[in-house]
Amino acid sequence: MKKVEIFDPAMCCSTGVCGPSVDPELTRVAAAVSSLEKKGYSIVRYNLANDPAAYADNQTVNTILHEKGPDALPVVMVDGQVELTGTYPSNEQLAEWFAVSPEELKGEKPRIRLTLKTSQNQ
Repeated sequence: MKKVEIFDPAMCCSTGVCGPSVDPELTRVAAAVSSLEKKGYSIVRYNLANDPAAYADNQTVNTILHEKGPDALPVVMVDGQVELTGTYPSNEQLAEWFAVSPEELKGEKPRIRLTLKTSQNQ
């Protein structure tokens, strides 16, 4: 089974999906990672603000940060090899790495029950 590690830049929370203006790319990645985790696949995200030891302990990521700086983040590793720097994997790339369909990675949309009132029902 493939192991994917995503070394994110420093973010306010583990997914980066918070605050007044949410980056849709971070929302997509968070949904895809969540879907894969729920299915038992080996995928993990590290946040530079919360997990600095993961960056220091991984010699490859540490070297990239020293040579290119934080703009090189995110760094995406598959089975210990750098696949991407400075960008997140597409759903198609994740699907290929884990042999799933890209549709499985979109995540479920929240279901909200609406009650409509008309003047006749009041």
